[in-house]
Order: sequence, then structure tokens, then C-alpha cells
Amino acid sequence: MTAPATATVAADNPAPVAFSPPSLWRQTAIMVKRSLIHTRRMPEMLADVTVQPIMFVVLFAFVFGPAIPVAGETSYKEYLLPGIMGQTIAFTAFIVATGITADVDKGIVDRFRSLPISRISYLFGRSIASVLHSMIGIVVMALTGLAIGWRIHTSVAEGIAGFALLVLFGFALIWFGVLIGSLLRSVEAVNGVMFTTIFPLTFLSNAFVPTAPMAPWLRAIAEWNPISSLVQALRVLWGNGPAAGPDSALPLQHPVIATVLWSVGLTLVLAPFALRAYHRRTAD
Repeated sequence: MTAPATATVAADNPAPVAFSPPSLWRQTAIMVKRSLIHTRRMPEMLADVTVQPIMFVVLFAFVFGPAIPVAGETSYKEYLLPGIMGQTIAFTAFIVATGITADVDKGIVDRFRSLPISRISYLFGRSIASVLHSMIGIVVMALTGLAIGWRIHTSVAEGIAGFALLVLFGFALIWFGVLIGSLLRSVEAVNGVMFTTIFPLTFLSNAFVPTAPMAPWLRAIAEWNPISSLVQALRVLWGNGPAAGPDSALPLQHPVIATVLWSVGLTLVLAPFALRAYHRRTAD
């Protein structure tokens, strides 16, 4: 009787099945999918990368453009498009910051923490989804630019390299968004801080106007602005503007290399602080 009884107990209580969590890349892909599904169910979230890009391109090209002289034979429309694209990718940090703050405030991050997944997968997924969100705006701007006369005058490889630089720089600024989103406690506070940092950063550059007529001290700030390096790199790679003059700052004379160095440097400086702030925020 002992052996059959033991067999019956074993059958009623099977051995627990070992659980193997998905890989970090799989977890990240799920987080990206979650963000994209959220955007699909709330299409009004795409207004900042659909309606606004068209509005900015049209306003600057046809309202401000005739009053802004550009050196050389480049039209202001072609001079403008790389600048607006640089501004759009800079706002990736804004999207990440507001998204993290909202998810923490609603308790969504706490729910993820209760699951057997890596805590960093949420940040990776949110970051990739934010870059994809911004790239929708880049595509909309490119189509709008083509409609009003913008063209890429260089090779296919150089054209692709320009868009790759946009993605690289966007990922670098994401860490600034993670830092702000982790430090501040409300979406309203994030909006205030990001507007007062990103807007001056994009307008105090060569994105919309040449830097040569600026006062010497202001010109120096604008030309050492990483946004200026990115925009000048896009103009060089796409043939959309005059080359920087010999009196320009070093980053504008070698904009592609400068943009890569800025991207790597910003990541190395901001990432440790951003990760520390995020872990502290989600540990409460």
C-alpha cells in the first residue's frame, strides 16, 4: 500500500516547472510593442510628430524664410530642413521624460517591477519607442520638404548616414530625458524644465539662422552647441548648405566627427546619472 500511495501523492503534486524569463532583448521588444500599441490606441499622441512638423516647415519656409539670407546658392528651404529635423530629434528627450514620469506616477513601473524581468528593459523599450516616435516626425518633415522643393543632392550612402546621425544623437539625448523624468515628480514639472532647456538649445544654434551675424560671444555659444554640429553635419551630408567658414568654431568645420563625439560624450556623462536617478526613483 505504501508504494501506490506514494505514487498517488506524487501525481497529485507534480514537480514545479522551472521558469526561464525571456532574454533582455525580448523583454525590450515587448516594452517597445507596449508603447506602440498605446500610441495606436491614442493616435492624438502623434500630433507632435505629424501636425507640428508640417506647421513648422511651412511657417519657417514661407513666413520667415524670405527675410533670412543664406550664403551661397542654397535656398532657405534646403537650409531649413536639416535644422528642423535636428530640433525634432532633440525633443526625443522630452518624450522620454514625460513618459517615464507618467508611468511612475500611475504605478505602471511598479507593476513591471513585480514581474520577473530586468528593470533596465523598461528604459530600453521606452527609449527605442521614443526614437521611433520622433522618426515619424522626421519622415513627415522629409515628405513635406520634398513637396516644397527640398532635395538631397549627395549619394545614397551620405543620405543614409545623415539619418543615422539623427538616430545616434537622439539616443544620446534620451539619457537627459531619463534623468529629468526620474528626478521630477510630475508631468507638469517635466514640461516646464524641458521647455526651458530644449527650446533655447535648438534656437541658440544654426538650425534656423546663420551664426555669422551674431555677436561674437553669442556666436561662440551657438557654434559649440551640439545641435549646431548635428545640423551642419546633415547639411554637409545632404548638400543642403554652405560649408562652414575658416573662422567658424572647430565643431562646424568637422561636423560629422563632432556630432559622433558629442553623442558618445553625452552618453558617457549622462547615462550613469540617469540610471542612478531612475533606480532611486523606482526603489521608493
